Amino acid sequence: MPLVSGAEVVLTAAKAGRGVGAFNVIQLEHATALIAGAEQVGAPVILQISENAVKYHGALKPIGVATLAAAAAATVPVVVHLDHAMDRDLVTEAVSLGFTSVMYDASKLEYDDNVASTTEVTAFCHDHGVFVEAEIGEVGGKDGVHAPGARTRPDEALAFAEATGVDALAVAVGSSHAMTERTASLDFDLIAELHTAVPVPLVLHGSSGVADPDLTRAVEAGMTKVNIATHLNNVFTAKVREVLAGNPTLVDTRKYLGPARDEVAAEVARLLTVLRATPSE
Repeated sequence: MPLVSGAEVVLTAAKAGRGVGAFNVIQLEHATALIAGAEQVGAPVILQISENAVKYHGALKPIGVATLAAAAAATVPVVVHLDHAMDRDLVTEAVSLGFTSVMYDASKLEYDDNVASTTEVTAFCHDHGVFVEAEIGEVGGKDGVHAPGARTRPDEALAFAEATGVDALAVAVGSSHAMTERTASLDFDLIAELHTAVPVPLVLHGSSGVADPDLTRAVEAGMTKVNIATHLNNVFTAKVREVLAGNPTLVDTRKYLGPARDEVAAEVARLLTVLRATPSE
């Protein structure tokens, strides 16, 4: 199945009231695990490469091209998405490589500058058929608006979406980035209000800290794209530790990265069901 556009996956899910799982790629094992998990349940999936992951690799192209190649070989719809990009040159490079979705993050700028910069990036991406996600303010865990007490106002979200022309909007409803425990308390009434007020799909960042029942409830309240990274890193790392602890002389990386990849695939399949991401859900 060829790589698909972010619009095709996210807008289709939003119209059907389904969630879409958006999971982060750090190494190739992540990309293949995420695709395998999606294939197990027949659901579309979004593979996200963050600006921090790009810094880890030293460049976007190696991990980006590898992820695009894995996506092109998948049997389910796969979107390759640039996540939390603050560097506009990185957005340009991602589009040139063939990414079909980007999250441009100008949230650290003053509101008017955020609108102006996001509008320019959105126009560029739309000229190339690329889906654009953005946010008004910073996300929790990144010194900002998705800290547990922060909330996105529906009127401000509507104004931002209309001013910038973005295709999806990340909103603050109680989640926070990089949580290692699933204890976040979401504001479901606010999610419903935002869903009614904002004409584009909503995105939940920091979803690793959200328990399964609340992920389902968030989708039911109107959330569409759900970003999960740290939770899957926990799953991956726990399996690596388990294998190495049981085999202290093991040196073949395939012997512990492979089981970790399989563990992540199984968890992705489970999470996609929780998110009601399969067409049959």
